Amino acid sequence: MSASTRLFPLHPLALALVAGLSAAPTLHAQTVQTPVQLDAVNVHGERSDERTALAGYGDSSVLDAPVSVTVIDRGQLQDRQARVLSEVLRADASAADAYAPIGYYENFSLRGYQLNAANGYRINGLSAAGEQIVALDNKEQVQVLKGLSGLQSGVNEPAGLIDYVTKRPRHVRSLELGVDDDGGRRVAADWGDWFGTQQQFGLRVNAAYESLRPYVEHTDGHRKFVSLAADWKPGAQSLLQFDLEYQRRSQRSVPGYALLGGTAVPDVDAIDLDRLLAYQPWSRPVGMDSLNTQLRYRYRFSEDWNAELAASRSRVRINDFSAFAWGCYGVASCADDAIPNYFGRDGGYDLYDYRNPDDDRRHDQLQATLSGRFSSGPLEHQLSLGADWLRRTVDRYGSVNEWIGSGDIHGDPPVFDPTSEPLGPRHRRQDSRQKALLASDRISLGERWQLLLGARQVWLDDRAFDRDGALTRRTRSDGLLPQAALLFKPAAAWSLYASFAKSLALGGTAPWFADNADEILAPTHAYQNELGAKFELGGIRLGAALFDIRQAYQFARPQADGGFLYVQQGQLHNRGLELSADGNVSERLRVAASVTGLRARAENTGIAAYEGHQAINVPKLRASVQADYALPGIDGLALLGG
Repeated sequence: MSASTRLFPLHPLALALVAGLSAAPTLHAQTVQTPVQLDAVNVHGERSDERTALAGYGDSSVLDAPVSVTVIDRGQLQDRQARVLSEVLRADASAADAYAPIGYYENFSLRGYQLNAANGYRINGLSAAGEQIVALDNKEQVQVLKGLSGLQSGVNEPAGLIDYVTKRPRHVRSLELGVDDDGGRRVAADWGDWFGTQQQFGLRVNAAYESLRPYVEHTDGHRKFVSLAADWKPGAQSLLQFDLEYQRRSQRSVPGYALLGGTAVPDVDAIDLDRLLAYQPWSRPVGMDSLNTQLRYRYRFSEDWNAELAASRSRVRINDFSAFAWGCYGVASCADDAIPNYFGRDGGYDLYDYRNPDDDRRHDQLQATLSGRFSSGPLEHQLSLGADWLRRTVDRYGSVNEWIGSGDIHGDPPVFDPTSEPLGPRHRRQDSRQKALLASDRISLGERWQLLLGARQVWLDDRAFDRDGALTRRTRSDGLLPQAALLFKPAAAWSLYASFAKSLALGGTAPWFADNADEILAPTHAYQNELGAKFELGGIRLGAALFDIRQAYQFARPQADGGFLYVQQGQLHNRGLELSADGNVSERLRVAASVTGLRARAENTGIAAYEGHQAINVPKLRASVQADYALPGIDGLALLGG
């Protein structure tokens, strides 16, 4: 249980004011006109055809993407008053918090596998550093791909991808003021327009300031955000796009609760969920500065062929000076426990003074693609060819993480002296480079059948360095990552598909208590088979997916001498079923609902205690529902719940 999650969360009592600043029409009249009563006109509409490129086979409708993908549009983001990604993913039962505390960057799991912060997040399809809280003020959509993404992202965990799609220029003038039930306040502006004799220049500016006031004590903070999106059409066949967004956040992070004695959940009636664990008055808010920039050029050779060049940089700098709750090594009730990485049976826990300033994460990416359509006899092809280069670096000081005392979950801890341990020197700690060539082809076999084939050849060069800057590991790996799918459309509103995918992920890092601490294991492959069905009826989209994912199991294996050795042995095998429904049930009611059943098992580990059990932190069954009901008689007023 995390201290940063309410047992019974209050929905924000958000008050939003949207002011239209358009030019007023002339009100002068020369003569008196006789009013004319017109007949009422009823207008009925359906949801627009949402599109995605996350499947890896070029741009297509979500209905015709042979993957399980969720699209959360701008209307849903506004209706849910979502400010962070965890609030967006609540409606997806396949998504769960891996670590999403108040005041720190979040990470998530999809289908029981954790997203990789190094390569699991995208902005407009280009890599973004995952160690940031991406602002939603300038986002038009959030797209979530569940499952393997080797064709799309190269070296990555088998969880999937999350892609943020930014707003593009259009005529808009809006101002939003908001307040929530804990006293947090927000002001945001959205301005955009087109300029030039042929409307060839477009700008979109978003800016926001938010006073953060969570329910947990001592965690007030703030954030500042500004973004710019610019489009230029130098000719009828070309388009240049530029994106920039900057955000600064400052807020104390909230440590989570751990199991008591490693087995028992803390009694919520005996603790104060508003209390900040490990609070020390000298600890500082976590500061996060993030900058994401992109430049993209598209050229259309003809109606069927176009090329694109793209470059991006995503950079995050984190300043973390926290008092943190972890384990119970200094608590009397844990004195006889070998590795007490949990709270004591009586609620005791250890406090650490953690210091990690100027932790810098940077992603640089270059991408070139050529895509088009052509026919070969009775076959229609949608071909995509591309080259990709991605570099990720991590620069940081040698961090300090020193024990300073012990506390208890039933009250505030004593005030301890901060550590005097100095920081280590600042060095580059990781330098990872990926090069890739990729190709995919969507082959239409008549009106009902489509065969989709793709592959990515990836070359990885990943280097790690110790606190003194000395090279400790260099991993070189290359491999072909194939992906294939067969799509059948019995009707225009139906899609049935079967797919196979293979991906490559970096090996895990041995924990500090293992005999081979800090050793990074060899890269590992993952495999996925999936069967799916999608159906659109009016404004409702229904989906079902049956999946089977296998990856090498990495764990600390017990040794005869009482120690542990971090190894790859056996497989982590996740099999599950996803069901989803999203759309307008009636003229006023919209529902987004999903259910996921997941069987996650370690197999062939050779250790009986690890076999036949559900994987840690992976629920067997999870369901979610979000509803939006538009009240009659008051345009724009709606009730939301979930």
